Amino acid sequence: MLGLLTLPIKAPVGGIAWIARQVAEAALKQWLDPARIEAAMLALEKRLEAGEIAEAEFEAQEAALLAELRQIRAERQAREGA
Repeated sequence: MLGLLTLPIKAPVGGIAWIARQVAEAALKQWLDPARIEAAMLALEKRLEAGEIAEAEFEAQEAALLAELRQIRAERQAREGA
């Protein structure tokens, strides 16, 4: 009986919690996708070839992207091992 009385409150709260979990999972999946970094590296290389950025700026941005890629791979490996 108590379950029926609290259903109007529990159902919306449970639905909101489910939606929040789904959004968080999708965001994490997108963040852990190495294709995002690979695309950014290709775009960076095209900018260098087009003369839009200097070699030093390219190297700095490339180092940051490679560090992020290493971080993504480590995080994915840790999650697969957990």
